[in-house]
Amino acid sequence: MVLNKPLFLLLHILAARQVTNPNPPQWDYRDTTRWNADYPTCGGRQQSPINLDHYTSIGSLKPALKFRNYAQPFARQLTLVNNGHTADITLPETVRGPRPTISGGLLDGVYEAQSLHFHWGAPGNPRGSEHTVNGYRYDVELHIVHKNMKYGNAEEAMQRPDGLAVLAIMINIVDFPNTYYPGLNRVFNSLPYVRVADTNTTIPSQLSLNHFLGDVDTRNFYAYQGSLTTPPCSEAVTWHVFPRPLLISRELIKKFFELRQQNGTPLWNNYRPLQALNRRPVYRRKGGF
Repeated sequence: MVLNKPLFLLLHILAARQVTNPNPPQWDYRDTTRWNADYPTCGGRQQSPINLDHYTSIGSLKPALKFRNYAQPFARQLTLVNNGHTADITLPETVRGPRPTISGGLLDGVYEAQSLHFHWGAPGNPRGSEHTVNGYRYDVELHIVHKNMKYGNAEEAMQRPDGLAVLAIMINIVDFPNTYYPGLNRVFNSLPYVRVADTNTTIPSQLSLNHFLGDVDTRNFYAYQGSLTTPPCSEAVTWHVFPRPLLISRELIKKFFELRQQNGTPLWNNYRPLQALNRRPVYRRKGGF
């Protein structure tokens, strides 16, 4: 697979990615404590992921998140990439022109969707979400990454505390799911085509970003200020985490376990351990508009 330079840089900035240095230090999930040596921000005090505790979080009257163009189909088919760290999709414009955006919640401004990617566990121990809720770890975590529209590019946004916003959607395995999620199911069924690192495939369907939200209750969320969960661990992310999981079949989730890293070893347990809260406020919103 050959990526053009702008797409390559975006893939390695906004999700399980490397910095734009042409020869960035290599990293993996075998020992995440080693990240600090090459990426000092990974040892910062506003790192992600964290445990989200119902009882110590702050009940909030923050406004609901507002979604714009989430229901609009993308202008072209999506490309799924195994970049050696995750299964990733860079999001194009919609048929209406602009990309989908979010505002409201803990956000001060409008944030434009850039990409999405996943974190998962391993055979025999599939629980691989990055965030936990009341100490509970889900099976898979989907991140939809957004950039503050007041910044011109991802590099600039990563240097600002309000530069990025990530929506975290939790997924749990069930043997007999009752719901079909068009976006997620098509992505999972495309995973066998990107088993090898640095390969890609086109998802043969016209999708919208709503297809990836499924029936998530977007009125209920936890929100806090944190970081990217992979190097360079930039402390530039406003997180909104939805605790109610989507339910996906075991057979589909198992397809993640077939993916490989650049060195050919299985891409398993691609989640970062929990980080210290360090007295950051965590807000909890429940229902309402």
